[in-house]
Amino acid sequence: MKWSFKLGRILGIDVYIHFTFLLLLAFIGLSQALAGGGLPAAVSGVVFFLLLFGCVLLHEYGHALVARRYGIPTKDITLLPIGGVARLERMPDKPIQELWVALAGPAVNVVIAVILGAWLTLTSTWEPISAISTTRGGLAERLLVVNLFLVLFNLLPAFPMDGGRVLRALLAMRIPYARATRIAARIGQGMAILFGFAGLFVSPMLLLIALFVWIGAGQEAAAVEMKSSFAGVRVRDAMLTDFRVLSPTQTLNDAIRLLLAGSQQDFPVVENGSLAGVLPHKLLFESLRERGPETLVRDVMERTLPVASADEELDAVLGRLAPGQAAVVPVMWNRQLVGLLTAENVGEFYMISRALAEGAGRRPPAPPVIYFPRLTPPPLLARPREL
Repeated sequence: MKWSFKLGRILGIDVYIHFTFLLLLAFIGLSQALAGGGLPAAVSGVVFFLLLFGCVLLHEYGHALVARRYGIPTKDITLLPIGGVARLERMPDKPIQELWVALAGPAVNVVIAVILGAWLTLTSTWEPISAISTTRGGLAERLLVVNLFLVLFNLLPAFPMDGGRVLRALLAMRIPYARATRIAARIGQGMAILFGFAGLFVSPMLLLIALFVWIGAGQEAAAVEMKSSFAGVRVRDAMLTDFRVLSPTQTLNDAIRLLLAGSQQDFPVVENGSLAGVLPHKLLFESLRERGPETLVRDVMERTLPVASADEELDAVLGRLAPGQAAVVPVMWNRQLVGLLTAENVGEFYMISRALAEGAGRRPPAPPVIYFPRLTPPPLLARPREL
């Protein structure tokens, strides 16, 4: 995620922290100090906040480790001021798997609360309830209350909270996945309206939560709608086939001429007929600034990149084009480069499918734009050209 830096790697998963998290940490310390508590209050506030986000990190690891049990890797975990985000490579295919993955996070907070409660009981150090609800309460009691709040909040049946995924998983055991998502998204947006209305009279924070829930529910519904519309569509149906390539010995100046001559943004690098790498436009601009136009392509190109087969299902490849992943996915057939797949052309393919479906008065089909035989290399509409 942009503006994030790496904290470390735990259990094979990279952990990042967003820079706004540090700003919030400084704000909490400063506000506690200015409230009259001085340095001790500032330190206490910062320590509690760090412990709170330690619980959030454990919550995200709950999701990640259960997903790993089902063969789903986690790309990374990022801590934000509003919580944590565990980016799974993909969602589980089976509703029962999604159910357990979604419940794993809140289950971690339940375990933490039980451990804290047992500790307080054994040590007889419970604070009065009135004190727990304020910053004067004991550290353990406050953490216990916060973990219980995290459980209740995350189990609200609204995307993007865990409860929205739990609801969808339960519905998907009875009805199609896309329909289950639409129902769960509508329920979530209904809750967002209630939160927004309550926020007008209770707390502006509820307005922020309402916006968060409304957007999250809409995005989840749109993503699943797109994925379901690609059922049966192959990569060859949506890939770009009219593209140009670079050789490793060409310069960034050559790449710029190609960029300005057409609409292609990202360029595969081919050496002796084999794919050697790719030069995305973002990397091209960065390299121009840092190394100059006479730099050789081979010195800056990306060599480790995801590829797709022309015969793969399109929805299985979408995760490789997710934000933070590859800008372009080369498409191979019999070890030959035959196409390119980008988020832009996938989006255009979806819009065309929608337009055709709406014109026909039905839902988007899986239109065969170009069909290639399975056992022979697919013909190109236009051969890739070198400069």
